[in-house]
Amino acid sequence: MKLKKYLTLTKAGIMESLQFRLGTFVMAVGNLLYLIVVYYLWKAIYASAGSDTVNGMTFSDTLIYLVLATALFNFMEMYTVWEMGRSIQSGKIVLELLKPMKYRNYLFWTYSGQFVTNFFFTFLPTFIVVAIVTHGAVHMGLNLLFFIISVIMAISLNYSINFLVGTICVYTESIWGINIMKQVIVLLLSGATIPLAFFPEPFRTITHYLPFQSIYNAPLSILLNAHPEPEELMVTLGTQLLWCIGMAVLSKLFWKVSLRQITVNGG
Repeated sequence: MKLKKYLTLTKAGIMESLQFRLGTFVMAVGNLLYLIVVYYLWKAIYASAGSDTVNGMTFSDTLIYLVLATALFNFMEMYTVWEMGRSIQSGKIVLELLKPMKYRNYLFWTYSGQFVTNFFFTFLPTFIVVAIVTHGAVHMGLNLLFFIISVIMAISLNYSINFLVGTICVYTESIWGINIMKQVIVLLLSGATIPLAFFPEPFRTITHYLPFQSIYNAPLSILLNAHPEPEELMVTLGTQLLWCIGMAVLSKLFWKVSLRQITVNGG
């Protein structure tokens, strides 16, 4: 019965997303321009390096990674922080807390419809094009199953981080600067803008102990590895699972404590 309520929110989210098709088109055009810039930037980097392989990755490997990372980002991107900030600032949060559903669950399932539409309109077309153009660079095997499992955990982890940051608005009543800082940190340390293979040691090692690499780098490393070692695969998925549980518990506890600090119009 509870799942039915959640799926109702998913359906409503899908319908809302489909009402704003122009936004999807603008996003697609913006991504195309971004990828053109990425192509020429990394082409210049490899040309200046004077080698076909840099840090164990060829230009083709790097470009495929970044194209899929961009598609994955567009698929998993959520505006939880902005939504929480607006609700807290306007006082709308009080009405949402009165709903017969935990606020954290309500907010996630409200965005679940957007995940569905983003998957079919952004990630899946990009994935198919990359698979066709690269003639098998993306291996179609058992790694796809592990990739799906990894993406599900990445979505959960990404949401927990966003919810944790959004909760800070209870104290600051302004979230713009904090959210911009969060986005920069996550995009950099997750491998979404620069593959982690290009990070210098020991910075590269440090990033593997942080939760951010489990959002984009972990799923992509599984997807692009045609024959992953079982031990390496278990470490990647196990690390993701630990961070999912840890950040979910931390965000819930922080929200529970912060609820006592919520004030509306000075009340």
